[in-house]
Amino acid sequence: MTAVPSAQMSDRAAEARSEAPLTLDTAPPRTLDFRALFALWANLGVSLIGFTSAATVLGERGHELGFTAAVTAIVAGTAIGTAMLAVAALVGARTGAPAMAVLRGLFGTRLSYVPTVLNIVQCIGWGVYELTVIAWGAQTVSGTAGWRWLFVLLAGVLTTVLTIWPLGAIAVLRKYVAVAVGVAMVYFTVQFARVGFPDPGAGNWDGFLGATDAVIAVSISFVPLAADYTRHARSSAKAFWGTFSGYTVAQVWCYVLGVVALLQSGGDANRIFESFTGVAAGWAFLLVLVLRETDQSFANVYSTAMSIHNLWPRVDRRVLTGGIGVLVTVLALRIKEFTDSYYGFLGLIGSVFVPLFAVLAVDYFLGAGRRGWNLSQDAPARWVMLLPWAAGFAVYQFLAPSKIGGWWTGRWEDLQQLVHFTPAAWSSASLFSFLVAALATLAVTALERPKAAGPQQG
Repeated sequence: MTAVPSAQMSDRAAEARSEAPLTLDTAPPRTLDFRALFALWANLGVSLIGFTSAATVLGERGHELGFTAAVTAIVAGTAIGTAMLAVAALVGARTGAPAMAVLRGLFGTRLSYVPTVLNIVQCIGWGVYELTVIAWGAQTVSGTAGWRWLFVLLAGVLTTVLTIWPLGAIAVLRKYVAVAVGVAMVYFTVQFARVGFPDPGAGNWDGFLGATDAVIAVSISFVPLAADYTRHARSSAKAFWGTFSGYTVAQVWCYVLGVVALLQSGGDANRIFESFTGVAAGWAFLLVLVLRETDQSFANVYSTAMSIHNLWPRVDRRVLTGGIGVLVTVLALRIKEFTDSYYGFLGLIGSVFVPLFAVLAVDYFLGAGRRGWNLSQDAPARWVMLLPWAAGFAVYQFLAPSKIGGWWTGRWEDLQQLVHFTPAAWSSASLFSFLVAALATLAVTALERPKAAGPQQG
């Protein structure tokens, strides 16, 4: 299999001091063990946005899911989404290539630029959201409605610094931050349990699959980032299990805590952090979560640079991350409200990356990947692989049109009316999109196999 080669180091001390390469054509050091990967993904699974995203699970006020239904949706959505995430992590560990460079094997180098650009947009969008919610959390802790610009600026600077030494940042997460976050999460869990919470939607399961889709979409948003980190894993098994276990435990815990906090705040997502500061010494433990939120913005800025490396492989990543950090900070200073657009953004992410992952997984394990993907700079275009991806995207949007503009939603709703289709409780956009894209990819690989002139370079 052609890929960025693995670093071969016999001296563990030298290996521990290794940092991520500055250009795409440099071998990545294999320094991340299970504990490091577990800590990384556990930290990424707990986020302030995760708490506020509980609103996408609970539903609109007056039509809330029951607490049991909401927790079930969280567990199911996390398990499904994180299984996809872990497989993407495994592929990154096996190839040693960043996520978007991995797609060279699926689409060819030039066609891989299409998902690369989409991922750049996604990562920048998430980076802006992260800095915005960090500022929001900092304002809550400090008890002020002002100084937003200062909090955004400080978070942006810290984020950018972390991206200069990414493997060093992961080491800090493993040794110190994960412990502090765990303590804070345990504290809030105990305090919230003592206070209790109402269950206005008790017994209601209407909207369960929509809530599950929303949770899947959050996990899926990390799929096109996973290999950027697990390319440094010591083994593919450690990459898979470290990712799956760390992210699953953390996201389920984070979302359930977010649902409880939302119910305690009367269902008002804008007041959710008041539930955290409302308990004894809550501000101190919330401050821990606010400070560690920069690992989320770090991941998005760093992965934006890794995506750009697929376009310009020889540009120093420190230059890229510095410029991206400035861009994300400037955008976060200008964009203050994102609640309405956030839901549409989540849906769009899911519709793009759920079917893309299905195509990648099927082709890697059952198609051309078995013969060895070509990940070189001159990997030939595979136009046919765009078809199952497009089919999966269309199915997702048909079942659950993203609310990113009236014109977009209206076109898909017109199509639903044309074929006399009304979305029902069983019509999960994520699952059907994945299934259609996977089956279409199987059909394509079956047609490609007889035409293969021989094994690709490997």
